[in-house]
Amino acid sequence: MRAKSLRLTNFRNYETLDLRLSPNINVFLGENAQGKTNIAEALCYAAMGRSHRTSTDADLIRWDASEARIELLFERLSVENTLEFRFRRGRRRSILKNGDCLKTKELFGTFNAVLFSPEDLFLIKGAPAERRRFLDGELSQASPAYGHEMLRYARLLAQRNNLLKKIRERRADKDMLSLWDGQLAESAARIVEKRFLAVKKLNMLANLMQRRISAGRENLSLSYELYGSEGEPYSVTAELVPWYNKKLEESRELDILRGSTSVGPQRDDIRLEVNGVNLRSFGSQGQQRTGVLALKLSELEFLRSETGEYPILLLDDVMSELDGTRREKLLDFIGREHIQTLLTATDAAYLPEKFVGNIFHVVSGEISI
Repeated sequence: MRAKSLRLTNFRNYETLDLRLSPNINVFLGENAQGKTNIAEALCYAAMGRSHRTSTDADLIRWDASEARIELLFERLSVENTLEFRFRRGRRRSILKNGDCLKTKELFGTFNAVLFSPEDLFLIKGAPAERRRFLDGELSQASPAYGHEMLRYARLLAQRNNLLKKIRERRADKDMLSLWDGQLAESAARIVEKRFLAVKKLNMLANLMQRRISAGRENLSLSYELYGSEGEPYSVTAELVPWYNKKLEESRELDILRGSTSVGPQRDDIRLEVNGVNLRSFGSQGQQRTGVLALKLSELEFLRSETGEYPILLLDDVMSELDGTRREKLLDFIGREHIQTLLTATDAAYLPEKFVGNIFHVVSGEISI
């Protein structure tokens, strides 16, 4: 996977921007609030179909403009492709691939990128939603079918929750829940089965990375925590559809009272341990940061194994958050595997000693070499 050029029009603080990207490392240097992160955001949007900073596309449009564009030329498996996103205030966005209109669900897996930002340092000690988002983003890029199933599950969940509220207000009969429960159980089972397999693979990859970074002193383990399965045998995953049907029926009265569904993939978590100790609760700050870095590096390896090539790596102001040893391990990995990287920083001191690539200077939405 190679991003060859990026063109922005009225995107964030860029009126116009036309970049030719190096296949190696592309560094964007500048003070804070100059527009470095906006470039990483545009590439992340092309991969995920959404921003990691806002849920509103209108926020992406330059303040004095009515529309904006992201245009990307990239190479996947030696074939050139284009992606274009058009944003207009008050209207839905448009997505085009090679000039043809694309639906959101068709975007999954088209262009792959892994973002590592300071916010990711909360991946381990943050809420379960952060770890689910990490896993779902990775799986959606590796498997378009997974992304489609996530969209389907979200629709079913919203419809069931809406019905629960109507039943609570005595505007619908509770027997109607059976129709949604069966569909929800089947969709949930497909999602969780994919997650279990991915976590099993990530467990091996992340532990390898953790041992490399810690010079063999630490073993990192990942396990999938199925919400509501406490005390039940792990083999419950072999019969997820009947298990979910049972759990949905058991929680029906509570769900009606709350007006929301209390069991499903939207409640699950990933447990991380270092040397057998819960990393979130008892790990040191250094162990947690090593764990996050190991997860991000394992994400790169996971996507390569699933798609046949490394994704683009976006390092957004993260180098200053890592100590010298972790920076060295990260840069060694990038160089050894020849991963195309976009790196934003405020100080050139974070660059690798043997630098190969482009250096861009960013000042108030203007870029110079």
